[in-house]
Amino acid sequence: MKIQYLGTAAAEGVPALFCNCAYCRALRGRIARGEGGREVRSRAQILLDGELSIEFPPDSFYHMARFGVDLSAVRYALITHSHMDHLCAHDLVLRGYKYAHEMTAPHLTLFGNREVLDVVEECTRREMKGEVANNLTLRAVGAFEEIAFDDWKAYTMPARHSSREPLLYLIERGGKRVLHLTDTGLLPEESFAFLGALNRRVDVVTLDCTFLFEEASAAARHMGIAENIAVRSRLLSMGVADERTKFVITHFSHNSAPSDEAVRRAEREYGFIAAYDGMLLEI
Repeated sequence: MKIQYLGTAAAEGVPALFCNCAYCRALRGRIARGEGGREVRSRAQILLDGELSIEFPPDSFYHMARFGVDLSAVRYALITHSHMDHLCAHDLVLRGYKYAHEMTAPHLTLFGNREVLDVVEECTRREMKGEVANNLTLRAVGAFEEIAFDDWKAYTMPARHSSREPLLYLIERGGKRVLHLTDTGLLPEESFAFLGALNRRVDVVTLDCTFLFEEASAAARHMGIAENIAVRSRLLSMGVADERTKFVITHFSHNSAPSDEAVRRAEREYGFIAAYDGMLLEI
């Protein structure tokens, strides 16, 4: 399985869209000199085998243009929740008609909770052409479900976020498994129990690392390194992960100053893989 981390930032991007904090000012200066490198981060999106997208953010066009990916080949989209950095439904009206010719996979099935589907319907109502709507299927999913599509399977569980809406996904294909734990704080006990009952070893765990080295409260709706370590330990003790499992941190906020030096420290001292925009893993 090929896993590409197209975007690795939290909602505001890095540098943040409207921010003049010291970190964002300095990074913008480096960008102007052509030196931004991996510290420039767009909104979170992950592409599996070129045909399954986790999230459809407002930076999807940028991801297509920067990394040369064929987004018309995406046949399935798993949306965790309806927040704007995870779902830019307006762009879906461009998936066909005069806006897109000779698409690789004309039909797209989008999975999400009822709120996600309501947002898609609301945002596309005014401009959606019938020719485009006919090639878009919306499927409502809730927590603790198994969903099957083509040769993929996904299992859903609740996150600890701003509401009970967000879903986390365990995705499998051809014996390979990815556990997607973004956006969330420390997992609810019911989600750990669900993973234990599934009894499936995963190859990759993607961890929300919004806070990086900042402290987070036990009730926080995102994680940092300390929480990532705790989740990793729990998954290892349960047998959901083992010494072969890759743990990837992503979804960084500008508030945590995710400099190249800081994320390299996370890799060096704690054994995580720090994702950057465009990073490709193969399992």
